[in-house]
Amino acid sequence: MANIASAGVAPLWRWLGHQLAHPEGGGGVLVGRAMSLANRAPYRLAIGALRPAQRDRVLEIGFGPGAGIAALAECVPGGHVAGIEGSPAMLRLAASRNRGAVAGGQVELREGDFRALPWAGASFDGVLAVNVAYFFDAGGAAASEIRRVLKPGGRAVLYVTDRSTMARWPFAGADTHRTYDAAGLRRLLVEGGFRDADIRVVAHRLPFGVEGLVAVARAA
Repeated sequence: MANIASAGVAPLWRWLGHQLAHPEGGGGVLVGRAMSLANRAPYRLAIGALRPAQRDRVLEIGFGPGAGIAALAECVPGGHVAGIEGSPAMLRLAASRNRGAVAGGQVELREGDFRALPWAGASFDGVLAVNVAYFFDAGGAAASEIRRVLKPGGRAVLYVTDRSTMARWPFAGADTHRTYDAAGLRRLLVEGGFRDADIRVVAHRLPFGVEGLVAVARAA
């Protein structure tokens, strides 16, 4: 009976994994709203590590429902916040949440591919990616694009949940999630063009036994 029950639940976990990778439809909207709650602590850690200045230009990769965009906009009242997202459903949610900042020109949100960012090189003082690197391409193009659009001296901050925690979550299968330990997260950034000496990875203990990793990489 246990095996039958597990078999019945497996498609639900696969559905959730795919929705986290690319939210769509009504289910994607529900998942996106849940992401806003689950990502509160990761965003605090990641934005704290990014330390954006008031006039900085910052970019968020995979902004989901837009909570991080809103937080970044508060940090850079004299600057500019850009974001790129692959899910039209999340773009609509984020645009609604940040309607005033978008209308005022402080925030710019685009739908697109992380592997081909639609901005010129050296455009940003900081780049943020929270719980998104699981969906980066294995060829390293997304990480290389992050390095390309950073100004010299700019910082990229990536937050991921450590592989040891992800292994307990049945929705985070290899068909949807690329998981990391500290060494793997560092390797992703090195392969993207950051110098190893300019990368720092710090582990954090979050509620419910979650191990988080925050990587800060400075562009030479």
